[in-house]
Amino acid sequence: MSGDATALTRALEAALAPGPGGSPTGPDRAALDEALRDALSGGKRFRPLLVACVHDALGGTAGAAVPQVGAAVELLHTGFLVHDDVIDGDDLRRGRPSTPGRFRADAVKAGASPSGADTYACAAAILVGDLALSHAMRAVALCEVDGAGRALLLELFDAALRVSAAGELADVRLSLGLEDPTLAEVLTMEARKTAAYSFELPMQAGAVLAGADADTVTGVGRVGHLLGIAYQLLDDLDGVFGDSAGTGKEPFGDLREGKRTPLVVHARRTPTWGRISGYLGRGDLGAADAARVRHALEESGSRAFVEELAAEHLREAQAHAARLGLPTDLIHAVGAVSSGRATGAA
Repeated sequence: MSGDATALTRALEAALAPGPGGSPTGPDRAALDEALRDALSGGKRFRPLLVACVHDALGGTAGAAVPQVGAAVELLHTGFLVHDDVIDGDDLRRGRPSTPGRFRADAVKAGASPSGADTYACAAAILVGDLALSHAMRAVALCEVDGAGRALLLELFDAALRVSAAGELADVRLSLGLEDPTLAEVLTMEARKTAAYSFELPMQAGAVLAGADADTVTGVGRVGHLLGIAYQLLDDLDGVFGDSAGTGKEPFGDLREGKRTPLVVHARRTPTWGRISGYLGRGDLGAADAARVRHALEESGSRAFVEELAAEHLREAQAHAARLGLPTDLIHAVGAVSSGRATGAA
């Protein structure tokens, strides 16, 4: 299979290497480069695997372009994660300090005031995320494919960036608690925020690298869309019922941020809502209160509802892939990769 870990590592190193024009030196550039490399480490890197498994299942022979595009997808993901940690104020990622967390700790150690440390952490993390996104687009632009294939890949990456940015903003807007979104609105937000770049993009990129026709590329994207929603639904459950040791994220983060997930939207229509609403968006939410919310969400049937909704999307993805006549190997490979997701650590 072309999803070779060593080839991906080499492709990532090439993507991070300075171009012919060189790169500025000094402690600040070194700090940014080190932070980006740290942000890239860890995780299961299932998105590059999706590129490879779709390419291979469709009989592709793109060679070195597969890990190159896989590296671009991983860099895109890393940029989004770093920016997400800024937006959410998370100092923990993958069980260790996040990018803003590490810069905040450095500033505090150097004697900065709390507000100064916050400013430095935010600025540095935004810049690291920007560098990751820039490196991602550069990796696509330089990948070893023909001009038409490269142009199509760049269009896919550009679309994923635009859609995901809109999804992230919608997530923050809904968390303000100024409106009561419908389930359809929340699912649309989650599809834009996660499915678009975590599943649709890598799967469609794999199809493009394999030389698939336009209908197949579109169909593979639909399968990725459904898988991505299922992934996010399961991640939402982990955000409330998981623990930081397993998810690698801040404990009770989704509850503290007041995120309007399908779990919350469903619970709002149940008699237990009064035992939940007062805790949403509380930055000081502790373990005892979180346990009360979890119990209420289970009693309301909201947890079971979201679990079934995720399963329904997975079944629809499988059925759609079968209707398209996609190779059985592709369906099995994507299922194996996505079932090994790492939730917040991915």
